[in-house]
Amino acid sequence: MKAPTLDELRRYAIARTLFKPTTLPAAIKKLGFVQADPMRAPARAQDLILRLRVNDYKAGDLEQRYTRLAIEEDCFVNYGFVPRDWLSLMHPRTERKPWDAERKRHAEQLLDFVRQNGPTHPKELLEAFAHHGRMPGYWGGELNVSTQLLDGLHYRGHLRVKRRDSGTRVYEAISHPPADDSPEARRARAQALMDKIVALYAPLPSASLGYLTTLLRYGAPHLQAETRAVCKAAKDRYAHAQIDGETWYWPLDEKPRSARHRAPEGVTLLAPFDPVVWDRRRFERLWGWEYRFEAYTPAHKRTMGHYALPLLWGEEIIGWANLRVEKGRLKHELGFVEKRPAGAAFKAALQDELAAIERFLGLD
Repeated sequence: MKAPTLDELRRYAIARTLFKPTTLPAAIKKLGFVQADPMRAPARAQDLILRLRVNDYKAGDLEQRYTRLAIEEDCFVNYGFVPRDWLSLMHPRTERKPWDAERKRHAEQLLDFVRQNGPTHPKELLEAFAHHGRMPGYWGGELNVSTQLLDGLHYRGHLRVKRRDSGTRVYEAISHPPADDSPEARRARAQALMDKIVALYAPLPSASLGYLTTLLRYGAPHLQAETRAVCKAAKDRYAHAQIDGETWYWPLDEKPRSARHRAPEGVTLLAPFDPVVWDRRRFERLWGWEYRFEAYTPAHKRTMGHYALPLLWGEEIIGWANLRVEKGRLKHELGFVEKRPAGAAFKAALQDELAAIERFLGLD
């Protein structure tokens, strides 16, 4: 079989991921995993991802409809939303760093409280267990110990997110049935999880597949040995080709060289965590420049801006946009790798995309 060219891979990468908009449940099922991020610029990452794939999607629809969807907030390769039937592949989850005796006792107190009281807002727990004290936060400052324990109980599979109230997770107790721990069953779960990675992020250069395998320790830390084995044997499980000295992988039933692959017309602004651009290594291979996410970079060191959205024009990503809402109006700043496209076609396509984002944000 003839190997695809990088041009064909680029077209395939866009077309397979930016599929025709559908319903919210169908889009989540097709994607599998939707990465989440709390930052709004001008909307949360999960909303920016779904707006391109769901008909008439509005910012906040996922949160509002969460309780009616068969999905869960959980860890996969990052934190986000997964179909509920994925949980049996990752739970019961063995923690990577066990709690000491005091932390475990405090966690059991929190869990007992939620079990007795039903869906619980963290504010209730922080008031009831203020005596647990405070601890250093991941990004500096201090956090309530109970806040960290709630995250830990959720991660370990003792709590689930019942819903969100104004963005805050409301928890309820949950338990997962024991998993078959035989070598065959563990290997099968690892294979299924790796298949989901490839299905979402293909086509993948080999180094990226290895990196995602490492990130899978978030969702399935207890299956690290098995997922590494699947990665090592990737050529036996996935379609692949050698292109410019690098091996690329994709699902067996897909054909990157198919003439049916078409990039969407016009301008598309992508979230920094959108599957099209998530893999920065692949991004540089396919589009020839380095895209950076600089939200956590000091302002004076940024080259693209606080929350640069990659700008897709046809099948080329030619620059980025930073968006913000001021006094109810959408403002934008553009940057280009080379120069801004001349002519009326690009100007009209950009205006169409900005108008679509205004509708998505409810500004129209």
